[in-house]
Amino acid sequence: MRPQEFIPKFDLFLEQRKLSFEGIVVGATALNLIGIITRETVDCDVLDPAIPEHIKAAAREFATIEGRPEDVLKESWLNNGPADLIKDLPHGWRWRLVEVYKGKALVLHTLGRLDLLRSKLYALCDRGTDLNDCIAMKPTHVELKECLEWVSERDTNPDWPAHVKANFKNLAGKLGYEF
Repeated sequence: MRPQEFIPKFDLFLEQRKLSFEGIVVGATALNLIGIITRETVDCDVLDPAIPEHIKAAAREFATIEGRPEDVLKESWLNNGPADLIKDLPHGWRWRLVEVYKGKALVLHTLGRLDLLRSKLYALCDRGTDLNDCIAMKPTHVELKECLEWVSERDTNPDWPAHVKANFKNLAGKLGYEF
């Protein structure tokens, strides 16, 4: 399901139950809401704050109400999976937040472009599954250079920096330039 479809429905669902939530999203949901990608996703990664139990319960209930198999969200679709990223984000990241959705009961922000790019580039190097999202973000040579050191410092494995550089070089090649 695309976030452009399920986020407004969840907003209405929360409003009908007189609940509200404001959070910072990353990943595919954020990229969809800012118009960089249009692919489906099965979850919504909330960076901050910790999702209150009553909102988690509402999200689980919401996941069961969509009828068609292609509309099914997993039970833990609203999650704090990437919350550990907070400790690694560059100073001032909260000042660079961008509002990506404002409903009646739900307000969502995401990281500023460079911080969001850092998170996606890290995910690319860590999981190896985010290449298409990184391509869709169309990072410039300057942006890649700016993100290289930050991503390279995210892991203590001695092979990590070379792995990161190889991934950045591959991405740059896919974007049509040398790195």
